Amino acid sequence: MIRILPAALAATLLVFPFAARAADTPQREPYGIALEGFAYPYPVHVLPVVNDGEQLSMAYMDVAPAQPNGRTVVLLHGRNFPSSYWAPVIKMLNEAGYRVVVPDQVGFGKSSKPVGELHFDTLARNTIALLDHLEINKADVVAHSLGGMLGVRIARAYPDRVAHLVLTAPIGLEDYRLYVPPTPTEKMIETEDKLTADGYRKQLQTNYAIKLPGDAITPFIDARFNIKGSPDYPRWLRAFVSSGQMIYREPVAHEIPLITEPTLFIMGTDDHNAPGRPNAPEALRPKMGQNAELAKAFAAKMPNARAEVIPDTGHLVFLEAPEKYRELVLGFLGR
Repeated sequence: MIRILPAALAATLLVFPFAARAADTPQREPYGIALEGFAYPYPVHVLPVVNDGEQLSMAYMDVAPAQPNGRTVVLLHGRNFPSSYWAPVIKMLNEAGYRVVVPDQVGFGKSSKPVGELHFDTLARNTIALLDHLEINKADVVAHSLGGMLGVRIARAYPDRVAHLVLTAPIGLEDYRLYVPPTPTEKMIETEDKLTADGYRKQLQTNYAIKLPGDAITPFIDARFNIKGSPDYPRWLRAFVSSGQMIYREPVAHEIPLITEPTLFIMGTDDHNAPGRPNAPEALRPKMGQNAELAKAFAAKMPNARAEVIPDTGHLVFLEAPEKYRELVLGFLGR
């Protein structure tokens, strides 16, 4: 028996080679509701804010250049992305001499997840409060996706605080209420909760026409799905769904032609992202998400705007075509 046991054990390990390793490999601790455990590329600071009577924290990065040119750029993130994804753009702007302020809006990333509903006006006020706190009177605003809708609201509500506006693959170029029937919040929560990590990867690749390797998409999936193990996940999920309702209920398309600040749209030819399209009647879906054409039409109506469309790119245009993006943004800001 003594001689047989080692042989039996060796046979077991050959049949189940990963069993012993699994016991020795600790499971990854879930991220906290404020993305605790998820690394950002620069130090994160916190600004206390009060929204609708609720005490909250707004996280942000404030990155100084080695050789300042005296100007500041504020970066506004999208809905499905932590602001850490701006890392290459922060570096690009820093190298050109810009101070770069990168907030996580309340409800996103490392900022608080409120109990109350999200509203673009509130997020705009928070962003201006951050500029006041940092003693920045005027800034260039570079926005992406949902951040584009917020950038429009900031430019309209606080025009004296915005020097230039860059709308990178913005959503909100159409009023989605014209196509999509309203969806109850509880139904949206149920749908989002059922989504798997693999399903989310396919959703990003399909909706955003992403031209990046799979490994480059993984951090976005981790940032969302590793929160599921947190006891605060239900509150995170409700805040995430609230941001979807905000997009639907608070359109900005009607305000875009009224923007007077110098504005640059940077669009990807393959970006046809249209929030809520799966819930629209089938006959209306093809009409949604003609984003490059919509941007060009808006620019033609505005007093000081132009639209640039980058071939073979999707929704993450600044990651997919970094050199062209650099050329366009720095050239525009330098005007």
